[in-house]
Amino acid sequence: MHDAPPTQSPAPPKALTHGLKQRHLTMLGLGGVIGAGLFVGSGAGIAVAGPAVVVSYLIAGTLAMLVMRMLGEMSAAMPASGSFSVHAERALGRWAGFGVGWLYWFLLVVVLAVEATAAAQIAHGWVPAVDQWLWVLLFMVVFTVANLTAVKNFGEFEFWFAALKVTAIAAFLVLGLLAVLGLLPDTDPVGLTNLTGRGGFLPNGWSGVVSGVLTVVFAFGGLEVVTIAAAETDDPARAVGRAVRSAVVRILFFYVGSMLVVVTVLPWTAQRAGLSPYVKVLDSLGVPSAGQIMNIVVFVALLSALNANLYGSSRMIFSLAERGEAPRGLLRAAAGPAGGGVPRRAVLASVAFGFVSVLLNLRWPDTVFLYMLNSVGAVLLFVWGLIAASQLRLRRTLEREAPGGLALRMWCFPYLTWVTLAGLLGVLLLMLTDDTARPQVLWSAGATGVVLVVAAVRESQARR
Repeated sequence: MHDAPPTQSPAPPKALTHGLKQRHLTMLGLGGVIGAGLFVGSGAGIAVAGPAVVVSYLIAGTLAMLVMRMLGEMSAAMPASGSFSVHAERALGRWAGFGVGWLYWFLLVVVLAVEATAAAQIAHGWVPAVDQWLWVLLFMVVFTVANLTAVKNFGEFEFWFAALKVTAIAAFLVLGLLAVLGLLPDTDPVGLTNLTGRGGFLPNGWSGVVSGVLTVVFAFGGLEVVTIAAAETDDPARAVGRAVRSAVVRILFFYVGSMLVVVTVLPWTAQRAGLSPYVKVLDSLGVPSAGQIMNIVVFVALLSALNANLYGSSRMIFSLAERGEAPRGLLRAAAGPAGGGVPRRAVLASVAFGFVSVLLNLRWPDTVFLYMLNSVGAVLLFVWGLIAASQLRLRRTLEREAPGGLALRMWCFPYLTWVTLAGLLGVLLLMLTDDTARPQVLWSAGATGVVLVVAAVRESQARR
């Protein structure tokens, strides 16, 4: 039950339009999985797991793939701009929809600050005369304007960003394969020496693989935006179905495939946390200006994530407002060809908090902002867990009430859903045993507890 609307209710809000095309969603699905976490963060995974980081990515990617399949099943049957927040409310109750929606919104606007700052650092390195904070301001203004106009502008930005990332990964895979086979000029076949030497495929044992999973699993965050964006296409059910079905290929091809190339071409001991393993490989192959090329790709990946997170956060808070879980003033959507049904107030609310996060990151990166970042560090796993729990409940309801809506089904239901939940719980428990990851779990649990308490209070008041 929702709060009763005020007596003097505002004019009915304009609905979101279907401004995204299938090509936008397809490329968003392809490029959304390729981020700075892959290009740079993968170095940390290699450092702890060695060549077996391929297995770490396979395990983490399988978890992400199963979550996406569950989310795809629900989104194809019940498309909504609030995606899993709407599904959680229908499956588990108002508290769940409120909780997961606000937690995800908070996660996106905090991570947005990290992406804007990291992109500004790269740009400042190219043009030192322009202060870093000016670059941050420029990026935030550009993407705010893009998201305030027709939704197709968001789609176009993501289309071309994703096209560049996909092209870069595809070229890297081709070069790596040629190097392994010795087909590049003045090179000998690399073979499998680097996979079996220097301690073997498992130099740090299976504990290294587990540590690798903890390092790389968060690189798969952001896939959920595809199901949010699908609600603004002409045929949401078909669009989300196609995007989710290709998730297996994307994960295997871009993540597992490129990691296999990295640890095959170069010894795993050559990699360092914080340094891009892709740059190391390109340098070893004699690619001119490899570092700058990868800087450009990482820069694009960061701006792409910033754009997608601003879009996703605005649609999530808009959906919360639709259901009475956020201020109703956020429901206003712009009319006309220029507006394209964009929820401008929701965009401004999201970017306003994003600006605050950026300022905290620039001014107090090791204190205030670090606490904020820790408070969302494990939220992605909580969100995934609620998606799985929602699918367990909704699947039976859909089979009973609307079996025709199950165009996309979760594999081996309910067994793989339970396996996914067990896997997510296992990752959280392992994070608690890791000195570096433990603060993220504890702070995230605290933030989740606060949101759920607020949800419980609201529900209690609504029942009076």
